[in-house]
Amino acid sequence: MDVKKILADLERKNPDQPLFKQAVEEVLESIEDYVSAHPKYDSHKIVERMIEPDRIFTFKVEWVNDKGEIEVNRGYRVQFNNAIGPYKGGLRFHPSVTLDTLKFLGFEQTFKNSLTTLPMGGGKGGSDFNAKGRSENEIMRFCQAFALELQKFVGPDTDVPAGDIGVGGREIGYIYGMYKKLRAENTGVLTGKGMGWGGSLLRPEATGFGAMYFVENMLAAHNMDIKGKTISVSGFGNVAWGAAMKAVELGAKVVTISGPDGYIYDEAGLDTEKIEYLLELRASNNDIVKPYADKFKGAKFIAGKKPWEVKVDIAMPCAIQNELGEEDAKQLIANGVTLVAEVSNMGCTAEAIHALQKAKVIFAPGKAANAGGVSVSGLEMSQNAMKFNWSAAEVDEKLHRIMKDIHENCIKYGKGADGYVNYVKGANVAGFIKVADSMIELGVC
Repeated sequence: MDVKKILADLERKNPDQPLFKQAVEEVLESIEDYVSAHPKYDSHKIVERMIEPDRIFTFKVEWVNDKGEIEVNRGYRVQFNNAIGPYKGGLRFHPSVTLDTLKFLGFEQTFKNSLTTLPMGGGKGGSDFNAKGRSENEIMRFCQAFALELQKFVGPDTDVPAGDIGVGGREIGYIYGMYKKLRAENTGVLTGKGMGWGGSLLRPEATGFGAMYFVENMLAAHNMDIKGKTISVSGFGNVAWGAAMKAVELGAKVVTISGPDGYIYDEAGLDTEKIEYLLELRASNNDIVKPYADKFKGAKFIAGKKPWEVKVDIAMPCAIQNELGEEDAKQLIANGVTLVAEVSNMGCTAEAIHALQKAKVIFAPGKAANAGGVSVSGLEMSQNAMKFNWSAAEVDEKLHRIMKDIHENCIKYGKGADGYVNYVKGANVAGFIKVADSMIELGVC
């Protein structure tokens, strides 16, 4: 595999897509040795085929705000790879959404879904819609207009979207309601649905829960326990909420959350009341965290900064891509951090990852650590197909097993001669093998 040539071709075809290039480069540098040792992948041009999405849909979303004014947003669905199952991946509503964002996320999703061992391909979608300051009715009307176009490209056996940043249970409900009306059918076309209409128990918590289960496995593999550990978390949405809830349940102390306005340092740690308040913040359609410090005495708001300057045992970026940079990594290392786990997709820059690995900090990439969300989405798809629901305990047991299996595969392909586990390499190689072998078996089509 000629990595330089592949990346040069990628740059030529996608000159304005640095995030996509970053995601591809991370994978290629970690699978290079494995691919070189197995010539069949080169002879079938697997890497060249795998980095090109199957298809991309771009569409106009027209809707009417509360003032009676027409607004126009752009919608996308990237169907990246369906070698092992229907396209599967979330919808992101955020003003930063571009085709570059969704291509990198769809590419990552292909490997993440492969790691779960469930039959799901990779895809991603969304819009540049900004929910900040919008009314409930405006959000509903936008979601309905978005669904009007999206429904042309998705289906329970074709492409099954879910939620992501800016798309929670409320938005999934509005999208599914319009889909159902237009198609006159009840199907498992979306995951993250409400329990009354096809959802799965534990789906809202799954990404955060799964991340903590993965961290537990990492610590256990290094003869450590999560009890008593201090944790910094970024973001305050669904993912941070789930991670904080499970961390506290497991005996750890979460001392930070963050937003675009800055971060909260709560030395006493989050408790049940504080964690529930995160849901109120999320539902307010406002993306600032300062109100937390106004509500809870003893909590400090640090404006314009990120939480990675706080001395902790474990750091968990849960907000957005590239939120933890090289200088942040160096600060964490200087403060004696033990473990860093990406819970957001590609939450760390390449430079940050290299710095952490060089310092032998235990590091988990997002495609492994945050796979719990899509895993339970896959379980929701199974329940929809069977017209059946598992109990919360049954879903949790299956999630535990999936995260343990992902961890074991990372160890299998990522453990070096010196004993240090390169979880990035382990996750990428394990995810690659299943998709690549399936592509070979399916032929050129």
